Amino acid sequence: MKKLLKKRILIPVIACVLFLSTTAFKNDFFEIAKQIEIFTTLFKELNMNYVDDTNPGDLMDTAIKSMLENLDPYTNFMNEQDVESARINNTGDYTGIGAKVKTLKDKLVIVEPYKNYPADKAGLKAGDEIIKVGNTLIETYKEDAGELLKGATDTPVEVTYKRQGKTQTATIKRAEVEIKAVPYFSMVNNKTGFIVLSRFNDKASAETNYALRDLKAQGAERIILDLRGNPGGLLNEAINIVNLFVSKGQLVVTTKSKVKKYNKTYYTQNDPIDTQIPLVILIDEGSASASEIVSGALQDLDRAVIIGSRSFGKGLVQRPKELVYGTQVKITISRYYTPSGRCIQALDYWHRNDKGEAVRVKQENYNEFKTKNGRKVFDGGGVLPDVSFNGSKNSSIINAIVNNDLIFNYATNYYYNHDIKDVNILQLNDTDFLNFKSFLKANNFSFETETEKALNKAYEAAKNDDLDDNIKNDFNTLISNLNKSKISVIDENKAYLLELLTEDIVKRYVYREGLYDYYKLHDAEIKKATDILGNQTAYLSYLK
Repeated sequence: MKKLLKKRILIPVIACVLFLSTTAFKNDFFEIAKQIEIFTTLFKELNMNYVDDTNPGDLMDTAIKSMLENLDPYTNFMNEQDVESARINNTGDYTGIGAKVKTLKDKLVIVEPYKNYPADKAGLKAGDEIIKVGNTLIETYKEDAGELLKGATDTPVEVTYKRQGKTQTATIKRAEVEIKAVPYFSMVNNKTGFIVLSRFNDKASAETNYALRDLKAQGAERIILDLRGNPGGLLNEAINIVNLFVSKGQLVVTTKSKVKKYNKTYYTQNDPIDTQIPLVILIDEGSASASEIVSGALQDLDRAVIIGSRSFGKGLVQRPKELVYGTQVKITISRYYTPSGRCIQALDYWHRNDKGEAVRVKQENYNEFKTKNGRKVFDGGGVLPDVSFNGSKNSSIINAIVNNDLIFNYATNYYYNHDIKDVNILQLNDTDFLNFKSFLKANNFSFETETEKALNKAYEAAKNDDLDDNIKNDFNTLISNLNKSKISVIDENKAYLLELLTEDIVKRYVYREGLYDYYKLHDAEIKKATDILGNQTAYLSYLK
């Protein structure tokens, strides 16, 4: 009882420390203190008097998340595991089996084994379902099962897994794993270098620097920098990468906040590698944050031609603040602005619609800015490329297909049913698309759209009003038409779905490194970048 009472007293105290140690009091000190006292009193009374047993940790977790969800999705509370995940993301280093793993309720699924790392050496492949680690069954394990695969370097871990319905075992010797910021670079042709930058961890600028120097030594006279799908990361690394291509002392980004100490201007600090080499940057709707600082700054400075689809549109800066017991809170502290003065934030989290949803900045509300050479650029909706390719049509139905792992599972089945000797000649066709649609049907893929939810809700209301007999035929017709429309959406996104399938299938045979080799031969944006860089007049025309 004494131990329980101590816990009940301690948690409100922790809550006080959490709030008091992370808030700039200013003139509203009394109001903050008042609200904290109300909360801790309520928390104590609830835990002591509620009719059933309560879990103070779960209640606090819910309270914190509910408080933060009304702000923006980047202001987050991080427990100790979250803090460790953030460290791995920023450094790219950890000890484990060397594979991207998805945690489900009853299994761990190998999403992607990293080439020549322990899981790969032990023979595990994408799609393998780990059901037991050592003597621990995943389906009965209550904590984060992914942690079972981590451990000290050179320690073994035995896993039991299913592959295509057959149960197998493997012993994996853990090792230090380095996730590279630049997983690939090579020559596209005898004068064009290609660098893939997949994340902005603390090695990003050093690895990009190395790749750029290496390619120049191989004869590269122009560069393609691929930021597609790069979600961002460390701000300083973005500035250092811009610095590779522009002179020392150049303004790259400005941050503005209500807290004066966070109002900063960031300039390049080092001597560049090459301020003249023609440069193309590839972006897409998955390029965010630091990716947008690099592409936006180099566009504003007329230092690069941007190719692809409009970027994600994240113009917010976060900073982690340490709390107690190894936890942190990551707070959005400011907005960032490119050299021309634009903020490319696409969603307004502070003026929501009637449903409480963040509203996308409308194109008619974009503001015009000028690049160094006087070209027009705009804020409010991500970085708009100089050469646009249609972005993916990620409708809710297509997202549901991806999120339900149907692309992934089809690729797994394809791999075990096709013996491909040269993956670089792989071209999925109409027959493959029909097979994929049959696969969706065989796996009972169904998706209820928001339109269907609204119609079903209206029909239930009609039943309560005894009006359902009058509208039943109309209702059934609407539902039938909606189902036809869903099939139509899948057909309309044929090219995009085949692209996703191809990417996943290629990786099964030749890993991620081989996928980039495949891209060099088949990717439309890389081909366009190569063509523009190969014609100096065309290249310069985009910048003037």
